[in-house]
Amino acid sequence: MVDPVMLLAFVPAGLALNLTPGADMAFCLGQGLRSGPRAAIAASGGIALGAFVHTLLAGLGLGALVATVPLAFEVIRWVGVAYLVWLAVQTLRHRAVTDAPPVSAARAFRTGLFVNLTNPKVILFVLAFVPQFVVPQAGSVLGQFLIFGAMLSLGGFVINGLVGVFASGLGQRLARGSRVLDWITATVFVGLAARLAILERA
Repeated sequence: MVDPVMLLAFVPAGLALNLTPGADMAFCLGQGLRSGPRAAIAASGGIALGAFVHTLLAGLGLGALVATVPLAFEVIRWVGVAYLVWLAVQTLRHRAVTDAPPVSAARAFRTGLFVNLTNPKVILFVLAFVPQFVVPQAGSVLGQFLIFGAMLSLGGFVINGLVGVFASGLGQRLARGSRVLDWITATVFVGLAARLAILERA
């Protein structure tokens, strides 16, 4: 059971974090611009699930591996960088070959999940943030991690999804199939890759 006082303190702190612009929000914005509201919401769902998985791993203590073993951090990080660059290249390459359709909701969900899971900073953040609100005397530590993680994930899902939906309105006003959308989306992916590439472990 979560301590009620800590729960009251966690809600505004978690909301503030969800509202802070970051990689997840930028990714959903790019999906909304390029593929519409369904893809944006699906991408936000994938990111939310990834964040919850990170919380589960942190609660199980596996996050300590990423925090203490440099190689584990680097492998995960560079897999994420390579994937984001690949997404950027594919976005431009497919349009150059054919008038590719927008990304499906299922694919947006999978991509959002993978992008989040390959960002090792997320689990390090969870390890630094969530324990501040965990009270061992209140019950299962893992249970408290999961409750707080679910709250963070739900808040992020709603906020990032809304950002993507609003962005989709802008995308729809641009000409369908416009190269501008492809370049914007590719730029978002490259920017996220660069951000991930220069991250430090602490």
